[in-house]
Amino acid sequence: MKAIIYTGICILCILCAVEGIFLYRMHKQLNEWFIFLQSIKEAPARKNFVKGRGLLAGINYAMNDVLEENRNRLTQLTRAEEANKLLLTNLSHDVRTPLASLTGYLEALERGLVTGDAKEEYIRIACRKASDLKELVDILFDWFKINAEEQTYEIKRHDVNELTRQIIIGWLPITDQKQIRLNVNIPENELFLQIDQIAYERIVNNLIGNAIQHGNCTQLFVAVCPNEDTVTIEISNNGLTIPGADIPFLFDRLYTNTSHKEAAEPRTGSGLGLAIVKALTEAMHGSISVASSSGKTSFYLYFPSAPKK
Repeated sequence: MKAIIYTGICILCILCAVEGIFLYRMHKQLNEWFIFLQSIKEAPARKNFVKGRGLLAGINYAMNDVLEENRNRLTQLTRAEEANKLLLTNLSHDVRTPLASLTGYLEALERGLVTGDAKEEYIRIACRKASDLKELVDILFDWFKINAEEQTYEIKRHDVNELTRQIIIGWLPITDQKQIRLNVNIPENELFLQIDQIAYERIVNNLIGNAIQHGNCTQLFVAVCPNEDTVTIEISNNGLTIPGADIPFLFDRLYTNTSHKEAAEPRTGSGLGLAIVKALTEAMHGSISVASSSGKTSFYLYFPSAPKK
């Protein structure tokens, strides 16, 4: 009986000792965590040192993962905030310039300072400045909707051949005026894609508009090429070549290619056009790429073929 009691007391003492050691280690670890969390304020990139195995080590690893995830999110938010500030700064300048010019032309017309052919020219310029302002506002509105994931899409089956032909027809007056030779290779048969019509029109119009307005081209080529599982839409021009170093950043927001010294007109734009093109393309499960060399720049849109009915 005494032996049993003695054994029980020994076991109890051992359990108390183990519990005491565990509590001591836990208290020590909690103190280290507290000091570590306080130090993060001064050194945000610091990680908690992990040693040993078991529950405490697992908690340390989990804590490091959470901190790393929070650091990445904070970095993304900081970059987004800086980019948005830069965007608003750039666009405010882009808006003020045509607005001031538009105001000047309208004031001259209102006060009767110009007559005859000069008056007609002032009206044309004022209309063009107003159109530039509308385009800037539309781009900004589209970008914030896309960036806030508020853009809605009406995905339906559309004949991409006919849709692309209609888009090109809309550009004929401008290509004729600017004496740009237009080459089109679009099959006569129907070719269906699951796309949003407005988004697709915005994509193709943007790429054609960039080639005409900023590419300084004399030839424009548009093709629709069906493959086994995908459909490729190619939009190429013989204008200014994009430097290879710039291509990886071409679809970044706020990117504007200012390296072309030989451009007929100064390079203007919000730097959002191609970023919107990429976002709209990917929203319809497509992708986009670009190649530019030897006086030819080509944009390639890839969309999955629509399943047959």
